[in-house]
Parts: sequence; structure tokens; C-alpha cells
Amino acid sequence: MQTEILYGPAYSTAKCTLSAGETVRAEAGAMLAMSAGLAMETSTQGGVLKGLRRSVLGGESFFMNTFTAQADGAELWLAPALAGDVVAWPINGTLYVQSGSYLASSAGVEVDSSWGGAKTFFSREGLFILKVSGQGDVVLSSYGALHAIDLQPGQTYTVDTGHMVAWTEGVNYAVRKVGSWKSTFFSGEGLVCDLTGPGRIYIQTRSQDAFLGWLIPKLPQSSS
Repeated sequence: MQTEILYGPAYSTAKCTLSAGETVRAEAGAMLAMSAGLAMETSTQGGVLKGLRRSVLGGESFFMNTFTAQADGAELWLAPALAGDVVAWPINGTLYVQSGSYLASSAGVEVDSSWGGAKTFFSREGLFILKVSGQGDVVLSSYGALHAIDLQPGQTYTVDTGHMVAWTEGVNYAVRKVGSWKSTFFSGEGLVCDLTGPGRIYIQTRSQDAFLGWLIPKLPQSSS
């Protein structure tokens, strides 16, 4: 699978070119367009229980679509729901992805939900995250632009939880408040995540929570 990212970082889309017999699994609703010579099948990808874990716990769709190329050069265009960036990331191992950032992956890559541990209890992203494992390509999306940071062993970065996208296995993380509870509630920073290498992390330059916090008070209120 060859993946080309176009129109980034504001309105990115992924153009995947497949050889005959190659498959791509994509989040429901992610397809923008496709050429002739692609067959699509919709399933829970692993059974009902796995689909429920992804949907209820991981925040993704219950069903996933599998696209299979019938001929060389078949093209599949994918796009996220929100305006932002897209990245194609080759993996050989395990990648942890926050809810809403998974877009698609090649054959050989499995997607499931994973218990994030008690240290994520106060995180706005929830107790469960997506566990993407195997060997192949993963296509991730963000709200805003994506930025990769490669952490050296023992190096720590602090990121607002609303700006986290993904991190590789081996990165240790812990969610905490910024300072005192007064700072947490009134500084506008909320909760942060300390990530310690070695490994790679992806962050997004915009936060859905921050945008909704700005937008919702401006919406007209319905009269009773």
C-alpha cells in the first residue's frame, strides 16, 4: 500500500494506492472516494465483542469497512470528520491511539481497545484507548496539525490531554493536574500527561474540547 497525504495540514486527505489483492481497513464513514476495482465489505472486524469494545470503550465505530483491490493501481481516498492533518505511520509492534484519531490501517494490523490503567482516570480521553498492533501501515488523523516528537530514554514531555493523538509502546505516561486544584480549574490548562521515552509521540495543535468550550456558550438557547 502506498499512501500519499494531500492538502495538509488543514484539510488533509489520504490517497491509498493498492496492488491487486491488498486490503485496507477503515473507520466507518472515512471513505471520501474510490476508483473502480475496489470491493468493500462491512463487518465488526473480530466479532461482536471486539466491535463493542472498540465502540463502547474505545470511542470508535462498531463496524469497520474493508476495501480489497481487484486490480493493480486501485485508489482509495480517506478523510477524517474534523478539519486537520493526516499521517501514514508504519508500525512493527504496538501503538496506542486516543479515541477518534484512528482512520485506517493495512492488512496485518489489528485494532482493539485497551485498559489505560487507573492513571488515566481523570483524563478527558477516558479510561480506555485504542491498541493498534501488528506490522503494516496505520493512518491517523488529528484536529489541527500533527507534530511528531521522538523521545530519548528518560526524556519527558508534558502535553495537555486534549492534544494527545498517539504514542508507541515503551513510552511511559501519567495524567496529572497542572498545579493546585485552583490552577487546574481556572488556568484553562486542565489536566496534562507526562510522557517519558524512549519512543515517539504524536500531538495535535488544536483541541476538540477547547473548541467546544468556546462554541457551546455562543449557541442560541432554546426557549421553553
